[in-house]
Amino acid sequence: MEIKVQSLSFKDGEYIPSKYTSEGENVSPNLKWSIPKSETVIKTFLVTAENSGSPAKNLVHWIVYNIPANITELHEDVTPSRNVPDEIQFGTNDFGHIGYNGPKQNKKTHKYYFNVYGLDCAMHLDAGAMIKQVLEKIEGHIIAHGRLTGKYKNTKTS
Repeated sequence: MEIKVQSLSFKDGEYIPSKYTSEGENVSPNLKWSIPKSETVIKTFLVTAENSGSPAKNLVHWIVYNIPANITELHEDVTPSRNVPDEIQFGTNDFGHIGYNGPKQNKKTHKYYFNVYGLDCAMHLDAGAMIKQVLEKIEGHIIAHGRLTGKYKNTKTS
């Protein structure tokens, strides 16, 4: 099933404003999504952000999990200690940080995918889990998915 993902910070397919990048304030953008109608009940959501432009692999910039099914929006500038309920957990991104790391230092335009997964379970992981652990836990539990795509090119390296 498809989840419709939107943002007040930028529109699908547009450039990500510098505020949400390492060139700016490096705060997470607003994300909101719709809950699809289904016979299978969504229990939690997982949000990831990744850069598809890396030559070696997709770089994970953000992992947020155990988002309760009644929450369908992450406000701008969420961190493990700000703007989120306690039950929501943050994973460790590929930069070694818990929380959000925005786009940075791209000489070419890269695409960034903000994914929202609807899951039929809660993930029993400690805060700070790596993407490999998260992907292992959600295998077979994804019942809905949606994506918002943003682009970024660092204007300071052009």
